[in-house]
Amino acid sequence: MPHQLSAALVQETDDTIRRSDWSPTYKATTAIALRRLLRWLWTNHGAPKLDNEVSKYPAIRPRSVTVDRDELDSMLGTAPPPLHLWLLFCSHLAIRSGTAVRLGPQNYDEQSGVLRFITKKQAPVVLPATEEIRALLAYCDQNNPAPFIQQLWKRFAHRRIPAPTTNMNATMQNQMQKHRTRLGFTKRVTAHDLRRTAAVALYELTGDIRDVQALLGHRSLQSTIWYLDHDLRPVKLANLEYINRPRWEREKTA
Repeated sequence: MPHQLSAALVQETDDTIRRSDWSPTYKATTAIALRRLLRWLWTNHGAPKLDNEVSKYPAIRPRSVTVDRDELDSMLGTAPPPLHLWLLFCSHLAIRSGTAVRLGPQNYDEQSGVLRFITKKQAPVVLPATEEIRALLAYCDQNNPAPFIQQLWKRFAHRRIPAPTTNMNATMQNQMQKHRTRLGFTKRVTAHDLRRTAAVALYELTGDIRDVQALLGHRSLQSTIWYLDHDLRPVKLANLEYINRPRWEREKTA
C-alpha cells in the first residue's frame, strides 16, 4: 500500500539494484521504472515523495554497431515481402522498429510518396519513401486500415498463418534473426543497428547533423550526437584559428 512506503524500504530496494550483477543498462532501466512508479504513487495516491531516493545511472547509449552494406543487401535481396518492407523502413528511412510495424495507409500519401508519423517522443516526421518502399506499398490496399506489414504478411509470407495482432515488433525481430541465420551470418544485427547505419551514412554524405536529426525524429540534438559520437569529424585547427582572429584581420582575409 502507498502509505506503507518509507525511505528505508526504497533505500533497501535501491541498494539491491546497485549491488546486483545486472548489466549497466538493466540497472538503469530498472531504476528509471522505480522512480516513475514512486512519482505516480506520490501524484495519484498520496504516497511520500521518494523518487529522488533512487540512484541515477549514466544515460543509456545506443549500440554503436553499423551494418555492412553487402550484408544488408543480401538480407534485403532474399527477405520475404513483409520482412523486406520492415527492413527497408528501418534501414532506408531509419524508422524505429516499433513504429515501422504500425505504419499504415493513414501515414502514407501515395500521390506524393511521403510517409508522415509521430515518433515515440511526439515529434512529427515527414520522410520520402524510397523507390523500393513505394514498390512494396503498391501491393497494399490503401483503403485497408491494417498496417502495411500485416497486409503483406497476409498476402505473401504466411497465407496459412494469421499475422499476429499483438507484439508484431517482436515477431519481426524474430523473423529477422531467423533470416540472418539462414543466410549464415554470424554477426548479431538488430533493427536499431540498421537505423544507426542510415544515420551515419547520411552524416557522411551531407556532414550536416541537423539533417540526421530530422531523419531520426529527435527533439534533442544530444540524442542525435549519441548516434554519431564515433563518427563526428574532428574540428580543423585552421577553422579555430580563423574564428579567434581579430575582426579586422578576418575581414582583411575574407
